[in-house]
Amino acid sequence: MTQALSIQNITAHYGTTKVLENLSLEVGEGELVSLLGASGCGKTTTLRLVAGFLEPTSGKIELGGKDLTRLPAHQRNIGLVFQNYALFPHLSVTDNVGFGLKQRGVTGPAKTKRVNAMLERVGLAPFGDRLPGALSGGQKQRVALARALVIEPPLLMFDEPLSNLDAKLRVDMRVEIRQLQRANGTTSVYVTHDQEEAFSISDRVAIMHAGRIMQLDMPETLYQRPANAFVARFVGFENLIPMMVVARDGDGVTAEAAGGVRLTLSQDQFGAIPDAFTLACRADGLAVTTGADGIPATLGLRTYLGRAYQYQCDTPAGHLTANGPLTRPLEIGAAARLVPVPEQCTILAPEAVA
Repeated sequence: MTQALSIQNITAHYGTTKVLENLSLEVGEGELVSLLGASGCGKTTTLRLVAGFLEPTSGKIELGGKDLTRLPAHQRNIGLVFQNYALFPHLSVTDNVGFGLKQRGVTGPAKTKRVNAMLERVGLAPFGDRLPGALSGGQKQRVALARALVIEPPLLMFDEPLSNLDAKLRVDMRVEIRQLQRANGTTSVYVTHDQEEAFSISDRVAIMHAGRIMQLDMPETLYQRPANAFVARFVGFENLIPMMVVARDGDGVTAEAAGGVRLTLSQDQFGAIPDAFTLACRADGLAVTTGADGIPATLGLRTYLGRAYQYQCDTPAGHLTANGPLTRPLEIGAAARLVPVPEQCTILAPEAVA
C-alpha cells in the first residue's frame, strides 16, 4: 500500500511538558486510521501537528511525499471535521459547503455543481438554503463533513466528530462517515476516545498512552491479541494473572499463580505458553461455576448486566471480576470456581507486562 501520510519521530512540547515522544505513524492511501486513547494521551496534539496548528519540537511530517513540517496550515489542503462543527452561522448550508472551494478560486457553475453533488451525497439537498441554526446536530455534522470532502483533500482529519450527538445518532453517523470515506477513497485520520467507535469505523487503530503509540493494528487483532498489558486492559482484559509453568505434558501446560492456584491450559486453545506469562482474561473469560476445576473464589458484589451476572471475586490469586449465567444467580459469600474461557483470554509474555 502506498503511504499517503508519514509521521516520523515527532516530539512535541506544551511549554516544558512533553506531550509526544518520538511518535511515528504511517497511513496508507485511502486508509482510515483512528487515534484512540484517554484525554491527555496525545491524540489531538498529533492531529493538530498534522493540520499545522502546532509545530513539532523535532521530527518530520510528510503527505504524499511533500514535507509539511513547517508549512502553514492554510497551505496544507487538509479537510477537517471538528466536534463543534465550526460552521459559519450567518451562511446558508450551500455557502458553508462551498466556502473552501471559494477560498481555492473555484467559482460559478463549477462550484455550484460540486456543492450540489456533495449535498446530494450527504442527504442535505433539500436544506441548501437553511442556516445552521435551523439544523439538527446530525445535519450540522453532515454539513461539516460535506464542506471537508467537497475540496477533495488528500487527507481528511476528524477530531471527536460525534461527541456532541446522542447514542443512536452517533451509530448512524459513523456508518455514514465510513461509507462516504470509502466511496471517496480519502485517506483519513480519526481522533476519538470511544473504543467502539474507533473499532467500527477504522482499517487500523493506534491505541495511545502518554504520547506514545502502544499498539497499531487492525481492530480484530487489538481486541483478540493485545501486544501488552496496557492495551489488554484498554480493550477489556481486566483480569491479569501472573503465572509460572510447573509442568508440561504434550499440549497441556500446568501453571501456578499466587496462593498456590494451579490451572491446566491447552496450547491448542490458548496458543504457545512460555515458562513465565500473564493470563489476561475478560470478565466473560472467567466463567463462574460450582465445579471442581478452576480458580477457587469467594463471590462478592453481584451485578446484573442483562446478558449475565457479574461478580467481584476474592481468590488466592487476587481480586478478579467474572461473569456467571443468568439461569443460576449465586449469593454473596458463596464459594465458586472460575474457569478460563480460551476465546476471551490471551497470553502475555513477561516483556509485554513490564
